[in-house]
Amino acid sequence: MSSAALSVRNLRTHFFTKEGVARAVDGVDFDVAPGEVLGIVGESGSGKTVTGFSILGLIDPPGRIVEGSSIRFGAEELTTVAPERLRAIRGSEIAMIFQDPMMTLNPVLRVDTQMIEAVQAHMKVSRADALARSRAALVQVGIASPDERLRAYPHQFSGGMRQRVAIAIALLHKPKLIVADEPTTALDVTIQGQILFEMQRLCRDSGTALIWITHDLAVVAGLADHIAVMYAGRIVETGRTADILERPLHPYTKGLIGSVPSQNTRGHALAQIPGMTPSLLKLPPGCSFKSRCPIAIDQCNAMPELLEHRPGHWARCWRAG
Repeated sequence: MSSAALSVRNLRTHFFTKEGVARAVDGVDFDVAPGEVLGIVGESGSGKTVTGFSILGLIDPPGRIVEGSSIRFGAEELTTVAPERLRAIRGSEIAMIFQDPMMTLNPVLRVDTQMIEAVQAHMKVSRADALARSRAALVQVGIASPDERLRAYPHQFSGGMRQRVAIAIALLHKPKLIVADEPTTALDVTIQGQILFEMQRLCRDSGTALIWITHDLAVVAGLADHIAVMYAGRIVETGRTADILERPLHPYTKGLIGSVPSQNTRGHALAQIPGMTPSLLKLPPGCSFKSRCPIAIDQCNAMPELLEHRPGHWARCWRAG
């Protein structure tokens, strides 16, 4: 759709190994509108992070985006754009917040040096202006004594503090799209809430689109407008957040929701999804979830399409409902 900040169609990112082809992402479609928050959820190995890396062109060999995939950012097709243009987009118009902050921070450079370089890489501003922008970004993510922190090295910060610095760097240019890969995992609940509030405000006030990748349904419940549930490289359910959480259609989504601890399960064993995710090198024919599904039938040996079962609520399941 033309009004989308990002439009992904038939995204396929495969890893070509000696053991075979691992289809980490296999035919993913979604749109993110300006100011919208899309939560991508699923277990480890479901393809969430590879989807985020694919958007920014960060897939290394033996992985590659397969021909026929489309990642459209505004008027530009990112799968065919020149490398120089992609580097210009990355960090200024599209930013990524990694789960591990040390993927963002250089351990041998002071924080002010790294943030000033990040500003001046995309803007022709003085060092003083870049420093002022860096200081404001640290304040925005709740870092006290920003002048002192700017003069520190990453090893002088706690893990949570390093993550806040990494988030601040992503916010420096007020990008049109932010891809956040579980960025609050290392933060305590209070700081996590503060960061989520700031991200929501940023999206609302500036029209920034946000893709929030997580396994934590509690986070996306209060953050995301829409949710896409991934399993074995495919989206198995997508829709408005309230619809997904209150009336899930796919057995996998129901299993994820049922495994979240709550006051209602006090004194009882937590529900869990039996079995393990299948190897991406040897995906079974048909529905990849069938070996773990409590309602699987013979028809599940054929791959179901992603169909709209309710207005705006899609699921890939023969027995959705």
